[in-house]
Amino acid sequence: MASYLLEEFVGEGVLKAALTELIRGGWDDVPTMKLMRAEDIAIHGLDPRCWDALQIRTYLHNRSLMQYAQRMEDTGKSLSELLSTSPSVLISECGMKRGHVARFIDRTTACGVVMPPSFISTARKRTLAVSSVDASSEYGSSQSFAKTSNSPRQYHPSSDRESPSQLFNTVASQSSESGRNYANRGKTDDPQLFKGVVGAAPAQPRLCGLIQPPPVTAAVAPLSALENISVQKLTPAYKAGIDPWAYRELKSPPPMKAVELWSLKPTLIFCIRRPGCVMCRAEAHQLYARKPIFDALGVQLVAVLHELIEEEVKAFWPRYWGGIVVADKNRDFFKALGGGRLQQEGFFSGFIFNPAALSNYKRAKATGIENNLKGDGTIKGGLLIMRPGKGGVAYQFVERNFGDWAPLCEVLDICGKLKQQNGLNGTTKEESLEVF
Repeated sequence: MASYLLEEFVGEGVLKAALTELIRGGWDDVPTMKLMRAEDIAIHGLDPRCWDALQIRTYLHNRSLMQYAQRMEDTGKSLSELLSTSPSVLISECGMKRGHVARFIDRTTACGVVMPPSFISTARKRTLAVSSVDASSEYGSSQSFAKTSNSPRQYHPSSDRESPSQLFNTVASQSSESGRNYANRGKTDDPQLFKGVVGAAPAQPRLCGLIQPPPVTAAVAPLSALENISVQKLTPAYKAGIDPWAYRELKSPPPMKAVELWSLKPTLIFCIRRPGCVMCRAEAHQLYARKPIFDALGVQLVAVLHELIEEEVKAFWPRYWGGIVVADKNRDFFKALGGGRLQQEGFFSGFIFNPAALSNYKRAKATGIENNLKGDGTIKGGLLIMRPGKGGVAYQFVERNFGDWAPLCEVLDICGKLKQQNGLNGTTKEESLEVF
């Protein structure tokens, strides 16, 4: 999967030249920038070629083909023209491998993300604010932009991005491969009444029943077991210009109480088994790809590591995850997910003799993500969605098998109910709509 490092995404062409203006407009991370429209480019008065470059890079990023982005952009062709180019020309002009040509021209698989129609990203709100103030300018509206002779060429492949209905209704299939259903306990129908929900993959015997799967707690972790956990904040949420490695080494920050993470807004807590694991990196990548949706729902993203290996943190953030990263050296979050004790399994019983874990591994390897074996990968993780303040756990997913992913449809559904329950409007002080 492609990197979320913004400098790598924009490359060395017209987008790099426009980066300062894009950042000023709130388009300061890769998932948000990928949702830009032609009118956003126009409102900010950017070079119309930025739209062609953005379309090419978004399409390639969705297909893990970013190594060809600069050469394709340098051809001066639009995405639609490149997709109509013969494979031999793609190989000769862009240096594309034959196997990658097939992936590039395949438009049958939806692999992008779009905002549901009722959501507006923070960056677009700011852009619309600029548009309303400067409506009389040359690029004051999308209509005037469409009339501009140099307006960028449009390309809207119907299958490139998920439709809003696909986003919420079919994304669960990505996490329930081979027909696995996830068991959930708790009432979620009424956004005003729903209680904490526990999710986990179904228990499946291993090695012809000789190895029984580990049990999963039926109750969410109590707030008392979570709020006083001592963590260290290793990285902030990633945005252009933020460099926690400026001094070449990770400074050891002072400890803080975990409750500070969700004191003001709902928070998704992603407990990672091992940041170098291909399955953990793949899950982190697909969660962070939905950052604009989580932003619109008012939910912040936090990853928790149970051991601190500096080089692994640097390799993980922001390439695969651009949210906050904290260290839980006492592994208290991981104990809370297991009902008070660590959920651990060995390599053979938990992986070699576990068909579900092997299936999860194959799914993650198919993404092309690099991995390593550094760190302890026997401690299982999971995912928590915390209500703000003293609200407690709204959703808890336990990693029963190595590589189990929390179904995205469940995660987004719970976050949506939290937004309704708490009356959030998706805007924080940092995300004000002031015109700049």
